Amino acid sequence: MPSSLRVRSLLACLLLCTSTFAQTGPAPAAPAAAELPATVETPPAADGAHVLTGTDVTAWLDGFMPYALARGNIAGGVVTVVKDGEIIAKRGYGYADVAKRQPVDPDATLFRPGSVSKLLTWTAVMQQVEAGRLDLDADINNYLDFRVPARGMPITLRHLMTHTSGLEERVKNLMTTEAQARAGKTELDDYLKSWVPGQIFEPGTVPAYSNYATSLAGYIVSRVSGESFDDYIERHVLQPLRMTRSSFRQPLPAELAGLMSRGYKLASDEPGGYEVVPSSPAGALAATGSDMARFMIAHLETAAGRDSPLLKAATAAQMYTPQTRFVPPLRTMALGFYEIDINGQRVIGHGGDTIFFHSYLYLFRDQGVGVFVSVNSTGADGATGAIRSELLEGFADRYFPSQPPQTAQVDIETAKAQARLLAAGHYLNSRRSESGFMRLMQLQQVQLVDYGDGSVGFPVFPGTDGQPNRFYPLAPFVWRTLDGKQRLAAVVEAGEVTAFSVDAISPFMLFQRVEGYRSAAWLVPVLGVSFAVLLLSALAWPVSALVRRRYRLALPWPPRTVRAYRASRAASWLVLLSWAGWIGLIAWFMADYFRINDGLNGWILALSALSAIAIAAGLATSAWNLRETWRGGRGWPARLWAVLLLVAMLAISYTAVISGLVAFVTDF
Repeated sequence: MPSSLRVRSLLACLLLCTSTFAQTGPAPAAPAAAELPATVETPPAADGAHVLTGTDVTAWLDGFMPYALARGNIAGGVVTVVKDGEIIAKRGYGYADVAKRQPVDPDATLFRPGSVSKLLTWTAVMQQVEAGRLDLDADINNYLDFRVPARGMPITLRHLMTHTSGLEERVKNLMTTEAQARAGKTELDDYLKSWVPGQIFEPGTVPAYSNYATSLAGYIVSRVSGESFDDYIERHVLQPLRMTRSSFRQPLPAELAGLMSRGYKLASDEPGGYEVVPSSPAGALAATGSDMARFMIAHLETAAGRDSPLLKAATAAQMYTPQTRFVPPLRTMALGFYEIDINGQRVIGHGGDTIFFHSYLYLFRDQGVGVFVSVNSTGADGATGAIRSELLEGFADRYFPSQPPQTAQVDIETAKAQARLLAAGHYLNSRRSESGFMRLMQLQQVQLVDYGDGSVGFPVFPGTDGQPNRFYPLAPFVWRTLDGKQRLAAVVEAGEVTAFSVDAISPFMLFQRVEGYRSAAWLVPVLGVSFAVLLLSALAWPVSALVRRRYRLALPWPPRTVRAYRASRAASWLVLLSWAGWIGLIAWFMADYFRINDGLNGWILALSALSAIAIAAGLATSAWNLRETWRGGRGWPARLWAVLLLVAMLAISYTAVISGLVAFVTDF
């Protein structure tokens, strides 16, 4: 789920904070170049790895988690660790309810694991594949009672499970309230059929994370099984594993509702309400840490080649097999799980975020080890992301520390040239919406930092010093961080970088080079100057009128010139008002994601109409003003300003059109 980034301008702040992976603006100034390391050395483990026992890992967690929660202003969290079919650690930290001082109980307190829920949905899909009711490579329309249009080849379940369906992001109605759920307004089939997102990529060609695609898969399971999705999950996933304190039902059943942790933005804030997810197969699960441990044990059983209550080992082997690697050698998707390999270990898992809850599930396939962590607060300054990554890295370094050193396989001059190619472009996240005014978000684009020594900086993932995370050359068009735990790689076609990604997101997203017609490299500066011209023109009109009134002066121009002047200034105010309306609307719903619902429709249509009127008036009156200024005998400064005003109107109108501000589209 979305979270805000620090941005460098008011426009970016208000318009473009819907994705954790969106950043633009001028690249930060590069610090002095560091000496280029040839090898990334893994710190040696003193006397070898620690033996993973319940006692040892509990002591380690008790040292890590309380400090991490306090540092991040997080109310509470839960961690469970399993090994060889047993739960060896289950720990609750902090509070499930701060006001009541109710501690987290790993056996009783329910957390919302967000998109970790998808793993249960994908398990259900594979159960139906095993039963012969589903074919991973058949057209999904064969299983639906409505049609999902395809671009090129048909969309298959394999595409859904690898986030390569090509569907754009669906934002509206992603979260809603318990009141809506009780009113029956969050039914899965209604959600799916109300609007099918557009297909912006041909299936199988680009990874782009999709909650809607996962929900389609859950609906397909319901269709072929003859059971509702909630009933199916309870009977075929939760009950066989004795996950008695887990549910996809919204609102929660009465016997579980009282066990649910409250959710917080900060532990010091008031708690929020229960987050209802209309796309329920993608993220509606509520579960205890102990129940998630049972789910991990079942999958580790099949990973070891033994049948489990969920799946046969042969079926699960398909599920764990890596699929297409879009940005070699970076991580990729299996079927539903994604690779999180670390320290030479084969690790698969999934992360999950709601507005308040943030979770991760890790399975060390070859070790029979699983880790689940969830916290009930967003926290301060990216604390939840740090907790999850630091927990994984710390756990791996403590118990599985061996990692071969990585030696650079590219000479320094080649590395410098490749870094320049990579940093020359602006990039858009493949996970994005192309519908209506949501295209305005695409003004926020990623640009990497070229440090001049072959290394590059990635502003989306800043380091602890606030500077872009720095990646050093490893191989042709492949870079890595100093600790070797993250890599960045580029896709090169015909000598040009067309895309790149990093290990953290490469299984399900990449950054694509932006087409020239909408590149922020020229569009943002031009737009900034254009707004300045309009603002000065709009403000100068009443100010000069007041001055003339004070000194009883009249405009010494022909009447037509005066009318054109006033009309163009009035149109400037209208254009500024229309953009202010969009910015205000976006800022309003970004402050509370529960507001992104059908209640926005009237405002979107009204602002679309206002924008269309403003564009027409702006272009017509600024052209008229230029002609009358020229014909009316005004001086060169006035003529130059009239030209600038027309050019500014053209630039702003162009941006409004390509950004969907006049599309009259209410589904996004």
